[in-house]
Parts: sequence; structure tokens; C-alpha cells
Amino acid sequence: MPIAPPVSEPHPKTLICLPTYNEAENLPLMVTAIFDVVPAVHILVIDDNSPDGTGAIADELASTDERIHVLHRTAKEGLGRAYIAGFKWALERDYALIFEMDCDFSHQPKYLPEFIKKTESADVVLGSRYIPGGGTEDWGASRKLISRGGNVYAQAILGLPYKDLTGGFKCFRREVLEALPLDDIFGGGYVFQIELTYRSVKLGFKIGEVAIVFPDRTRGESKMDKSIVLEAVRNVWKLRLRVH
Repeated sequence: MPIAPPVSEPHPKTLICLPTYNEAENLPLMVTAIFDVVPAVHILVIDDNSPDGTGAIADELASTDERIHVLHRTAKEGLGRAYIAGFKWALERDYALIFEMDCDFSHQPKYLPEFIKKTESADVVLGSRYIPGGGTEDWGASRKLISRGGNVYAQAILGLPYKDLTGGFKCFRREVLEALPLDDIFGGGYVFQIELTYRSVKLGFKIGEVAIVFPDRTRGESKMDKSIVLEAVRNVWKLRLRVH
């Protein structure tokens, strides 16, 4: 399947899906940092009823800036479900590019223009820590080993050449999300990211990669735990057997 025709606008109707759970410290800073780099984009804050008041902060930001939108969810159902809700919200409107992006500054806004440029030659753009120019900062040895090992494992089982399958900084052309069976996505955590890329490849879409440096979060609490990693290990085989 060929990629869609290039969009002539410098920042085509672009939406950044920004899931939040207890990101009261980070959210205002992240919104400012994004608009400093790409002022023409829109942001959708997808808040899972954060007890620290993140949702109220998002509403306040949205009340003074028409580029900011808020989607409130009643419970914490996981990052994958939050992104699916954001994708559906975007598809109900006329956005041409839809991003996944974390709110904790591990995904740095400075890379956004490069992602947007890359969509001229790719349908899905992956932020990669493991291609030349990419990397991590302030990670311990065990975390590095788990991340690299998980990616090599997924590459081998699924037969994919892309170096960073578990990363969550990515951009989709609208046509990809329209083609993906969003209600059938079963993965959560890391396998959610693997599944989106694998299904996109199976549908014939072209994948591009942008090198990113991924620092550890400096504010708030990490949402990574061993159960997410173990789920990914189990479900990679499920993905291979289920999706053809």
C-alpha cells in the first residue's frame, strides 16, 4: 500500500495524544515545551481521573487555548486504552497526523519537527533509541538489558527489522489509524506498541524511524513495572499467531 500524498502545510492538522495519570507537575511544562517547537499543532490530554488534579489543570489550560483539548476517562485502564480513545477522538475530526507521546519528558518535544518531516516518506514514524543517533540517559544496567532484550525478542518472533518496537513515541498518518482494527487491539503496555507497528506492517504501510535520546523521567513516578514486561513476552507469540 503506497503512502498517502504529502500534506503541503508545514505542520498539517496534527494532534498529539498525551495520556496523563498524576502528571500535575509535568503537564503545564510539557504543553509549553510542545508549543515552543510546533505552535501549530493541537494537543489532546487524555486523563484517567488522576487523583492529583491533573484533569482539572488540563481543563484550565484548555479554557485559555483553543489548541488544547481534554478527554476525561473515569478510571485508569492502561496506556493502550487511553491511546485508543485518543485515536478514535482524532478520527472523528480532521487531523492528518496523530502522535503518541508521554507527558514525563522522556519523549522530548524537540524531535517533533523531524517526525512530521518523516511522514512525507512514511506512514508510521517510530522514535528509536536503538538506531545511530539514538540512546538513553540515566538508565540502570538492568533496565537497559530488559529494553534491548525485549526488542530483540520481538524482532525475532515477528520478523520485523525495526530496532525499537517497544517505544511509545510515534506518529501515524490518519490513513493508518483508519485501517487498523482499533477495537481488536488486545495488547497493553509494551506489547500495545509492538502490536500497532506489526499490524501496520501487515496492512502494507511504510514504517520510518527517527533517532531519539530517551532520558529517564525527572518528575513524578515511573509507570513501568515487571508485570508490563512479562505481559509483552507472553503476548508477542499471541500476536504472531493471531495477526496475519
